[in-house]
Amino acid sequence: MTTSDPVANLQTLIRCPSVTPSEGGALSALDAMLSPLGFKVDKVRATEPGTPDIENLYARLGTEGPHLMFAGHTDVVPVGDQAAWTHPPFAAEIANGELFGRGAVDMKGGVACFVAAIARHIEKHGVPEGSVSFLITGDEEGPAINGTIKLLQWAAERGERWDACLVGEPTNPDRLGDMIKIGRRGSLSGKITVHGVQGHAAYPHLADNAVRGILQLTHALMHPPFDAGTDNFQPSNLEVTTVDVGNPATNVVPAKATASFNIRFNDTWTAESLQKEILRRLDAAAAEGVLRPGREPLKYDVVWAERPSHVFLTRNNALIASLSFAVESVTGQSPKLSTTGGTSDARFIKDYCPVVEFGLVGQTMHMVDERVAVSDLEQLTVIYETFIERWFANARL
Repeated sequence: MTTSDPVANLQTLIRCPSVTPSEGGALSALDAMLSPLGFKVDKVRATEPGTPDIENLYARLGTEGPHLMFAGHTDVVPVGDQAAWTHPPFAAEIANGELFGRGAVDMKGGVACFVAAIARHIEKHGVPEGSVSFLITGDEEGPAINGTIKLLQWAAERGERWDACLVGEPTNPDRLGDMIKIGRRGSLSGKITVHGVQGHAAYPHLADNAVRGILQLTHALMHPPFDAGTDNFQPSNLEVTTVDVGNPATNVVPAKATASFNIRFNDTWTAESLQKEILRRLDAAAAEGVLRPGREPLKYDVVWAERPSHVFLTRNNALIASLSFAVESVTGQSPKLSTTGGTSDARFIKDYCPVVEFGLVGQTMHMVDERVAVSDLEQLTVIYETFIERWFANARL
């Protein structure tokens, strides 16, 4: 095997069953790829009470600046119904020009291509005039407690500093070259509990139906819209994701009802200002008597999920321009600069250096028969190789 071949790299990584929180041999395989290229590789185990221990990897080539980081993960989601797969999920088989396997797209494919890209750069030009590092976690698909956030802290405590970062998550919706992520919306979750009075459904005046209250509150959360969007972000959007009363009887008025919600928010808000707005809406709705005429304001409480994700936007023109140039020169199309989609570990990296994201087409991620076109692996490797050359040239100006 040669590390300049992204297909061989990816097959090696997929054959490591690294379902979160298991390392599965994937980081050891990556170590075996990077060490012969001259990288100094460190394995970092992170722990937290009540959570699984996680293996992570940090590797650096070079000692001087400028310093480019590639970030990603080798952990994958469970395969689901293994019998439903056309090819075994950890066999990395190729059929009809596609490589099948869990993690092919999300995101062992991106890791495999960047390894191949830096290997080719070294073969052609030697070691970059600066430093390249890999920051790879085994906890991106899990709770993300013992992964990137702790690995960044570990590296920073040892004096590591970065000038820019590329995250290799799958960013393209339809074809390679569609989209670069230059930021991400924030994410805030919470759970509302409404407290009523239990009673007989035939005697509603003696009870206070918590379902009426939860309907009143959830409607206030979803309407009116929080904003109309901004220049760089789509409108903030709140979704109620569960409503529960735990009541098996049809003739009992429930005393308690709960609702969970998640809002993806743009740069109109901070997590703190959004919490204040949500509480304002809930207080106003609690005082209304539309569904509870003649009643006192309903009683409720809110529990916020820990560690909200904060909105961010990367404004580093040199980084964005270097990647855009690489994508357009290889694919022939100008990528859209986007902040759509969910969260990623870029939300942690943004506190250390400018960060952008670009990887494979994400249509089959987390699905049965996750797969990637072999031709896309070669093309992404060339994009990454071009980006490395371009970024270092721009960084030295």
